[in-house]
Amino acid sequence: MMLQKTVSLRKYSIVILFCIACLIAAILNAAETPSVSLLALSKSEQTLSIVDPTTLAVVARVPAGPDPHEVIGSDDGKLAYISNYGGGAYNTITVVDLVAQTTLPTIDLGALRGPHGLAFAGGKLWFTAEAAKAIGSYDPATKQIDWILGTGQDRTHMIYVFPSLNPIVTSNVNSATISLIEKTNSSSGPPPPGAPPRPPSRTNWTETVIPVGKGSEGFDVSPDGKEIWVANAQDGTISVVDLAAKKVVQTLNANVRGANRLKFTPDGKLVFVSTLGGPDLVVLDGITRKEVKRVPIGHGAAGILMQPDGQRAYVACTPDDYIVVIDLKSLTVTGKITAGRQPDGLAWAIHK
Repeated sequence: MMLQKTVSLRKYSIVILFCIACLIAAILNAAETPSVSLLALSKSEQTLSIVDPTTLAVVARVPAGPDPHEVIGSDDGKLAYISNYGGGAYNTITVVDLVAQTTLPTIDLGALRGPHGLAFAGGKLWFTAEAAKAIGSYDPATKQIDWILGTGQDRTHMIYVFPSLNPIVTSNVNSATISLIEKTNSSSGPPPPGAPPRPPSRTNWTETVIPVGKGSEGFDVSPDGKEIWVANAQDGTISVVDLAAKKVVQTLNANVRGANRLKFTPDGKLVFVSTLGGPDLVVLDGITRKEVKRVPIGHGAAGILMQPDGQRAYVACTPDDYIVVIDLKSLTVTGKITAGRQPDGLAWAIHK
């Protein structure tokens, strides 16, 4: 009898040890950040999920700071930057080490409150400061804000920085405008003979304010860099801006009231518009500018992210607490990702 109990105990112990080993293996495996990662924010849970786009599994979740809205990855894919918005109440950007999967010291923006839109270009982080009606750049090498420019527009919300760092585009929600910010170098020329040297040339910035529709929030620049498409949430329209002419050349009656984000597919053939005011994702033809399809995805949506190879799109269905995966060829939902309540901002991190 005693022998049977001993054998049973040993078997039980072996099972327990096996389960512990499996648990440890699962934890170790979960700790690995994929070389290409999908980053997804949860506003309610204030977390950043690191998602494997191959398996659609969440491999880690990291604190994202208060009221996280937008996220962007660094050029080398090692860091993520998260805007802590708060409708203008907060003034921090949370930094996450994606390799160690831990939160680093935050970036204090001082008087620049309401950070929201983010971009990473030229080795620097670019951001909007909505409450300050300004944009700025942060240099990770020096850990300093090295440039600030006031837009003079109400609710400067999203930002796009061209790879050459010129121009910069922002949407200004309450002003119903787009700002086109361009850099020029001014020079006083050589001094007259015998005159003292003149100061060196300096960089000037000029801002062209382009009126669009009411509630201009989500926008994108076409892949060829020639147009800006702006989704106007209050009007339900889309303004097409000619970048060279610096004006609206067409207004599309797209019926996208409550529009939140707008994104081109990598080839520029399709345009996706998410709306928090309806159950569908609106798909437009980028050439004919006509509606192609409305894809049922839930009760509303916010962030949109295109896969660089043009195979899939990811849309954060904020009211439904999931992210849908859409096949760009069939324009159908092929999967869902659960990455915390109220998902919103999405980005890629490509480890180099």
